[in-house]
Amino acid sequence: MAFPGALNTRKGPRKVVRGGTIAALDVGSTKVVCFIAKVDDPGSIRVIGIGHQVSRGVRSGGIVDMEAAETAIGTTVHAAETMAGEQIRQVLVSLSGGQPESQTLTVETPVTGPEIGDAEVRRALAQARRLDVAADAELIHSIPVGYSIDGAKGIRDPRGMVGERLGVRMNVVTAAASPVRNLTTCVGRCHLGVEGFVMSPYAAGLSCLVEDEMDLGVTVIDMGGGTTSMAVFNDGKMVWCDSIPLGGVHVTNDIARGLTTTVVDAERLKTLHGSAVAAASDEREMIDVPQVGEEERGQGNHVPKSYLVSIIQPRLEEIFELVRGRLEGSGFAKAAGRRVVLTGGASQLSGVRELAANVLDKQVRLGRPLRIGGLASNLSGPAFASAAGLLAYAMQQTHEMPVLTPLDEKPDGLWGRVHLWLRENL
Repeated sequence: MAFPGALNTRKGPRKVVRGGTIAALDVGSTKVVCFIAKVDDPGSIRVIGIGHQVSRGVRSGGIVDMEAAETAIGTTVHAAETMAGEQIRQVLVSLSGGQPESQTLTVETPVTGPEIGDAEVRRALAQARRLDVAADAELIHSIPVGYSIDGAKGIRDPRGMVGERLGVRMNVVTAAASPVRNLTTCVGRCHLGVEGFVMSPYAAGLSCLVEDEMDLGVTVIDMGGGTTSMAVFNDGKMVWCDSIPLGGVHVTNDIARGLTTTVVDAERLKTLHGSAVAAASDEREMIDVPQVGEEERGQGNHVPKSYLVSIIQPRLEEIFELVRGRLEGSGFAKAAGRRVVLTGGASQLSGVRELAANVLDKQVRLGRPLRIGGLASNLSGPAFASAAGLLAYAMQQTHEMPVLTPLDEKPDGLWGRVHLWLRENL
């Protein structure tokens, strides 16, 4: 049987053609971003419409206020459409929350022909599609990460080989049904269809990673406002992903509480003066902190920068320690290698790279969108990696499992059998 309630995420992206339009929608806890792009040549896209604004009604990657979120999404999409000069009907949407669960499943199917061809590969993928998931979950991704023939593993492409049984290992990613359906409803209220969901760290990886990193093993950590999500890439594919409900907003709230200032002022202090690691000059540098309820600016409190750092550092250490724990518990720590790429708005804070390298004991770099044309310099930073990655996802020859009619449904009549043979062999 097919995955229950999998929406249209099973389909993967539609095939894009030259001159076609693709749209990406990144709904985060702190900002909403919409990119509209034109396909210039095979494998080449150019952004023609951009919209982004402060997010409303979203917390930890999930909708908490439908009206506010609808307004934010609608305004963002309208700005992108106005800039592009055309309307969009469907969008690819990033998913950062929803308690994602990534598991590796293996299925086998007999080989009926003299050698393995496209039909056998498609039959194995269709067999994998019959694997069941929980009734309260939605299927987000089903990515073939490896094949085996008669138990021999490590095969990238089995076509043309000889064997009796073909096996396929799938990275099946699911998310809680309620957050996914609420986000689908919210986008639908903006008169848009959801073409598919893409996990935020998967999109960020497609945007920021170079091929060698994907092949040799790397961990992508997407540090958003309400969540920090992570994905492991190995042998060119995403083999595991996860998410924790902590992000940059939690750092801001810690500052607001610790310095008894407003959230707006706390965000400003974090951006202008914040750092994840201490420096020798922090004790001498004084910061003016406006106090909650004080109308006169002169009534602000003056604290050393070291006090601000002492608030920021523990929370970021907690986030990276949780990431390390999830990674070690996943069984993919070895596949991840010693390379980490940080993306997301919260990764831009001074000293985050050094702190991550210290806690994770890995080589760390900041990731920015690559290979996406039409992005201004202020939109090509780590904060826009997921949105740009959605466009890359739409353009790639998808590794996702194709939609196939379950093969145990017998076709009716001669023409039905002919159609089945043509579908499996052409």
